[in-house]
Formats: sequence, C-alpha cells, structure tokens
Amino acid sequence: MSEIASPLPQPHLGRRLRRLMADQPIIPLMVLLILLCAVLQLLSPGIINPLWVANTIKFAIPLALLAGAQTLTMLTGGLDLSVGTVGTMAAFIMATQIGHHDPATTLALSLLPAVLIGLANGVGVGIFRVHPLIMTLGTGLVGSGILQVYQRTVIASGSEIPPFIVWLGTGLTYGVPNALLLFVPIAALIIFVLRRTGFGRQVYAIGDNEKASRLSGSTYWQVILALYVASSLLAAIAGLLYVGVIRTPSLTLLEPLVLPSVAATIIGGTSIFGGRGSYATAILGALILRVLTTLLTVLQMPEGLRQGLFGLVILLVTAIYLRIIEDS
Repeated sequence: MSEIASPLPQPHLGRRLRRLMADQPIIPLMVLLILLCAVLQLLSPGIINPLWVANTIKFAIPLALLAGAQTLTMLTGGLDLSVGTVGTMAAFIMATQIGHHDPATTLALSLLPAVLIGLANGVGVGIFRVHPLIMTLGTGLVGSGILQVYQRTVIASGSEIPPFIVWLGTGLTYGVPNALLLFVPIAALIIFVLRRTGFGRQVYAIGDNEKASRLSGSTYWQVILALYVASSLLAAIAGLLYVGVIRTPSLTLLEPLVLPSVAATIIGGTSIFGGRGSYATAILGALILRVLTTLLTVLQMPEGLRQGLFGLVILLVTAIYLRIIEDS
C-alpha cells in the first residue's frame, strides 16, 4: 500500500501578507495614502476635490524630485544633504540673472553650480572615499557661503521670476498641473534607468555588496560620480520649479525640504544601507507627506506639536515597513 504524501504546510496568512507587502511595497503605501485622504475628507468634508488634488500634486513635485536625488544616492548606501543648497542656488541665480541674459544662458548659469557640486560630491565619495554624509554636508555649507557672498553682489539689481517658470510651477491646464510636463518624463527616465539598464543593475549591486560588484566588473567611482551629478541636477530642477510656486527667491528656499525628501524616500521603502528600493514608491512617499501636512494643518495643531506628530508618523511607518521586510 503506497503512502499518501502529506500536504506541505501552507504559509500563515499574515506571513503571506507581509511577504506580499515586502515584494510589492507600493500596495501598503497606496493603502496608507487612501486612508489619509479618507481621514482628511471626514475631518473637512468637501476638501478632496479636483483643485485640491492638483495643488497637492503641484507642491509634491519638488519634494518628489528631491526624493529622486535621495533615492539615487541612497541605493548605493549614500545620502545627499547638499540638495537644499543646490536647489536654492539654481533658483536664486535664475531669478537674479534673467534680467541680464537670455533664458538659455540664464538656465545654463543656474545649472552650473549643480554640476560643479555634483562633481565635487562624486569625486569625494567615489574616489577619495569620504563618507557621503560628511562630503555632501561640507559641499552644501560651502555652496551656502558662496550664495551669501553672491547675494551681496546682486542685492541692488533685484530679482525676477521668469513667466515661464511661474507657468510651469503654478499653472494648471484643464485642471492638470503644468509641472507634470517636466516631472513625468524625468520620473519615467529614472525608473527606466534603474529597472531596465545595466547602469541601474550596477547601482543596486554596489548598494547590495560593493566588493562583489567590483569583482563583477563594476567601476565604483564612475557610477558614484554619475549618481551625484544626477542628484544635483534633480535638486536644481526642483529649485527652479519651487521658486515658480513660491514666486520669491530666498537664501533658504529649498532647505526645509531636505529632511522631508529623506523621509519620503525611506517611507517609500528605500533602504538607507543601499541595495533596495525604487523611485516609484518614493514618489508615493512624497504624496503621503504632502497629504499628512494638509491633515495636520486642518487639525489646527500648533507648529511644535505638528512637527512632533509629523516625525512620529514617519518613524511609525518606517518601523512597520522594516518589520515587514524582516519577517518576509
């Protein structure tokens, strides 16, 4: 009489759910975003409407661009704290030079510091092996000092936000933010490069195991150099869009978005140790933070309590996601 093989034990439902969330982090993020919108609608009926959605996306795009910069560097175990200074410099130079040069020249001048700082970060991290936190903090401080000196030389000439930048930053076409015309191609390019190209595979390989990636033929310093230049250019574009939204250049324009950009990237599931994450989920992380900001504003919380709750939610979401990853 032949033995009847006993069926293999099936994974517990909770474990399968955690595994699904670990493999598809976009699912819990979408659920969280929908829940936050539902709570916001309950607290302030009627607030969720096409105009609110458009404005939320409009303000989330600069943050999502900075999250893109953090995603690129974080995938290799790095971090870019100079993005606030780079974006601010681009916006300030654009606003103060547009009256003296044609738009193309002004755009080139505004992007030049981004390229130089990106190159400095890439050389420092990729060749001289300076820790990314120290390197990008240092270049950010140097850039901030240079910007203050530059501001004194142009203070008498004033500043002007080009109409096209305002149109791109704040305009709506049939209820759709004009900034999406720039953001969607950039986001699609980043996602494609990371998912479908050999360069993207090298980025993940370096973040996962640098020594193994070297043995497989990856050139570490070239990848790092390209990533930090790309990070700075994304920050510059974010600064140009954000000054179109705010319409007033300042010496600290993008600085308040630096830490939220890191938070959006981590909430999106990118590991700060490298080798794991995606830009698509970082975009969702930026949207979640914008909706959360609106929710706390509707609750009319004092600024101090609002910042505290903001940080607690970030820590809670991050802890939940990390637990999912560990248990999968």
